[in-house]
Amino acid sequence: MSDSGFVNAHTHIYSGLAPLGMPAPARAPENFVQILERVWWRLDRALDERSLGAAARYYVAEALLHGTVALVDHHESPGFIDGSLDVLADACQELGMRALLCFGATERNGGREEARRGLAECRRFIRDNKRPLVRGVVGLHASFTVSDETIREAGELCRELATVLHVHLAEDVADVVDAKQRGWAGPLERLLVLDALLPGSILAHGVHLDRDEVRTAEQQGCWIVQNPRSNCGNRVGYPGALSASSRVALGTDGYRSDEQAERAALLEEARRHGDDMRAVEQRPGAGQALIVERFGATDDVCERAPDGVRLLRIAGRVVVRDGELLTGDLAGIRAAADAAAPHLWTRMAAL
Repeated sequence: MSDSGFVNAHTHIYSGLAPLGMPAPARAPENFVQILERVWWRLDRALDERSLGAAARYYVAEALLHGTVALVDHHESPGFIDGSLDVLADACQELGMRALLCFGATERNGGREEARRGLAECRRFIRDNKRPLVRGVVGLHASFTVSDETIREAGELCRELATVLHVHLAEDVADVVDAKQRGWAGPLERLLVLDALLPGSILAHGVHLDRDEVRTAEQQGCWIVQNPRSNCGNRVGYPGALSASSRVALGTDGYRSDEQAERAALLEEARRHGDDMRAVEQRPGAGQALIVERFGATDDVCERAPDGVRLLRIAGRVVVRDGELLTGDLAGIRAAADAAAPHLWTRMAAL
């Protein structure tokens, strides 16, 4: 069976080492914000160049072996901002993965200065990147971790660089509550009124958007990306309103970039919630249109066999053949990841 391959429309490459023994938090999280605070925000603060490089090469290699042709990545490493997108881009270009990268600016650790540095990394990368397989966009973490000023600056940067925004939106009810406490109807209205969402912008999750908001996002030309395994794992709810838009793609939110596993979770959850299956079944392939908007037409090909990927060709280069990665030493990539993981866990423990 031949197709155009999987576009993972929202992920976090930096989580690549997590399956290699990431320790559980000392206190079990009781809600989504605590999951962020006790797990993922500790992980991203611990990242350095060594651990990020190992995570990136391991995640990208595994993604290629599962038939992924493009990763739309949302990156954060507050302790290693400047140059961090180059580490991700180098791994993608070297191994042959098409990628759309951003740094998710936030104020949750260092206030406005932290956000300015995140946006500056986006600007630097978009202006300087010459890698043919990689493009950059502007990133914000989420409405609930940034000020109005930072949102406005992100929109201005999108217009300056003729690009779009990639942001987590209404993943959990906490994002909605925060926006309402600031005087907005919700985080979508806040981003729209503050002029941050250009056509083509990427809104990750949208779990707590209603149908009118989903229609508004579509009218603005925005993409929404559903992440079924992550939403189930984090117990944030089911995005039942997304069937109101045809611009909904599929992502893994840092889980392994395995289309078959994500598709299975998507269909299982949709049936369980009585969703519109005709709309849902379009989402695994919708990311191709998102990539075309940013890269132009592509000729990527994935040929699958019952036991795995027979051939994966990206931008004319064969990167996988008969289940073997041709663009890198998989054993060496895994060994480097195994070596870097304890180093990262030690850094996490010190936070």
